[in-house]
Amino acid sequence: MHIPNGMLQGGICPVTAVISVVGLGLAAFKAFFSKVKPSAGKFAAITALIFAGQMINFPISGGTSGHLLGGVLAVALLGIPFGILSMALVVTIQCLIFSDGGFDVLGANILNMAIIGAGIGGLIQAYFKKTQTSKLNYALGLGFSAWSAVMLAALACSIELAVSGVVPFMKVITAMWGVHAFIGIGEGLITIAVCLALAYETSNASQEKSAAIPLIAAGIIAFVLSPFASGLPDGLEWVAQKYQFLHESAPTFLSPLPDYSVPAISNEFFSTGAAGLAGVMVTAIAALVLMKLLGRQRLALEQTS
Repeated sequence: MHIPNGMLQGGICPVTAVISVVGLGLAAFKAFFSKVKPSAGKFAAITALIFAGQMINFPISGGTSGHLLGGVLAVALLGIPFGILSMALVVTIQCLIFSDGGFDVLGANILNMAIIGAGIGGLIQAYFKKTQTSKLNYALGLGFSAWSAVMLAALACSIELAVSGVVPFMKVITAMWGVHAFIGIGEGLITIAVCLALAYETSNASQEKSAAIPLIAAGIIAFVLSPFASGLPDGLEWVAQKYQFLHESAPTFLSPLPDYSVPAISNEFFSTGAAGLAGVMVTAIAALVLMKLLGRQRLALEQTS
């Protein structure tokens, strides 16, 4: 779902950038004044876990693969405004450090995966949460919300491609929804499993331990499991290859760990694992700093009022 440089044309990039800035501003405003907020440690750990989870591509039918989007997962564990900020942070770090998603289309990627995937997906999840009366209903609501978030993000991506004149809308939406319907099933199952597992651990652990568990899991996933991720093209790449609009331009700048690899390490397994572990650390630190800044600004505002 990460759109690369050169795939979108015309004014769609600045338009999506403006929409994303406004959306993130609203999310930050809501997070700033939220009475219920996750701890800085939990926010950092969940954000790092989503980063690591997105590194694991799983194969689906038709010679393609998918990976976790994570929007509903972030919202279910952190709340809607914090989930949006978490997803935006992950997408930005992927772009700047790993060249995963183009810098010119960063606004579109944040719009699709954070504003829509976490924001609208989170609203769907919140609606189902109000009507849930059992753990089974909770799990089904989570799964459907996660699946819907993937489909909505694929719809937004298809609209952006069509508006920029890359491919006709009906052609691209049929292909995108066809492949992402299966990816969404994987998204739903992962979201259910992680949310239920962390809910159990949180109820049986201290605040510090409950933050440490997803952070440790993120490190293990990134360093040990990511080298085994499927090498098949993801949903967007597969559709782009099918309709011959996969024309990725050169990156805007040279990223330090391009394509999730460490240039100084020749062994591919350890190169991917080391890059993934570095990404987890950078993501966790950036998320921790963001939450600390929000907390300090809130404290300063309260002291002056």
